[in-house]
Amino acid sequence: MSNQNFSLTWSVFEEDSGSLLREFLSKCDISKRALTDIKFKGGYILVNGDIVTVRERIEAGDVVTIIFPPEQASEGLLPEPIPLEVKYEDEFVLVVDKPPFMNTIPSREHPNGSLANGLAGYYKKTGIHATIHIVTRLDRDTSGLVLIAKHRHIHHLLSEQQKSGQVKRRYQAIAQGRVEGPYGEVTAPIGRKSTSIIEREVRSDGRYARTLFEVLTHTESHTFLKLELQTGRTHQIRVHMAHIGHPLAGDDLYGGSRMEIGRQALHCFELKFLHPITKKIMLFQEELPADMKNLLEGK
Repeated sequence: MSNQNFSLTWSVFEEDSGSLLREFLSKCDISKRALTDIKFKGGYILVNGDIVTVRERIEAGDVVTIIFPPEQASEGLLPEPIPLEVKYEDEFVLVVDKPPFMNTIPSREHPNGSLANGLAGYYKKTGIHATIHIVTRLDRDTSGLVLIAKHRHIHHLLSEQQKSGQVKRRYQAIAQGRVEGPYGEVTAPIGRKSTSIIEREVRSDGRYARTLFEVLTHTESHTFLKLELQTGRTHQIRVHMAHIGHPLAGDDLYGGSRMEIGRQALHCFELKFLHPITKKIMLFQEELPADMKNLLEGK
């Protein structure tokens, strides 16, 4: 199925017999915004192959199909032939492993070479007609798994999962010094630092933030950690580890040293979510990148 005419189909069962189509589609997680787009931007709603409105009453045995309006490629986003490490792909979602030193989306300092640029190039090459919908972002120097939706409606469904905590990410990090374990947590509010547009800090008027961690191993000068975010604040792991006196190795923005690694030693190694269409639990893991392995091994 081409994303040019992305569609979804449902069968109506007895429990929904006699319902208004509007009510049925709401149960199917079709948002009011999506219905407005379908009405005004070129989509269709079909019952048993006939075009209908949301005021139609449906009966058991009916087949309901939504044909969404066509999406356009992202304007102003230059498609680039950047190799992508695709870990999973179907007609609805993509999971890729983002290397360090790559922006998730273009920035003023780095207008090219981002994951979004690479995705635009990949979409162009493979004939996917869609805007770039990145569900989970990573900082430029953080490596690891990123979730992408291949359609606006799928992005909406996954964003709702994020709000309810169903999209889960776990990280591996190397912190400076000896972090005592085996388990710990940092609960401290995070806000923007008043003297910077980039830097965050723990501050009393910040937003609630909670990070859980597990100590995996110690080296002479570092601690290898597994972390899980309970909230999703900008730079949360980096700020929280610096706050307890153990900034991430390589994270010079928050007090870490770049003597042994040229970026913050942070990697999203696990991604877990409920597939928005099949409803299956999707779990992906990615091994530690070479620069972090070398730091742990003293190379």
